[in-house]
Amino acid sequence: MTIVCGHIGYPWTTEMIAVADKHENVYIDTSAYTTHRYPAELVEYLRGRGRRKVLFGTNYPMITPSQALEHFSELDLNEKTTELFLSGNARRIFSL
Repeated sequence: MTIVCGHIGYPWTTEMIAVADKHENVYIDTSAYTTHRYPAELVEYLRGRGRRKVLFGTNYPMITPSQALEHFSELDLNEKTTELFLSGNARRIFSL
């Protein structure tokens, strides 16, 4: 079973990261958040050991993809992490 936990696990982001680290089948998505609102601990996780555990999400139609990514460059992700976050993780997890 694959579990994708939405909304960055808020208000338990730190705990959500711990659960994703502990369980191979648990992932975190960023739905309901724009990039400039990501908690610092999630950004740090995404840049490092969690780069294969975080999936980009919006909250369409309330947050469109373009709105969600408006400040994306501020995350300062490398090319591989960007690819995993925006599409690669979802393709792998859901066999797309």
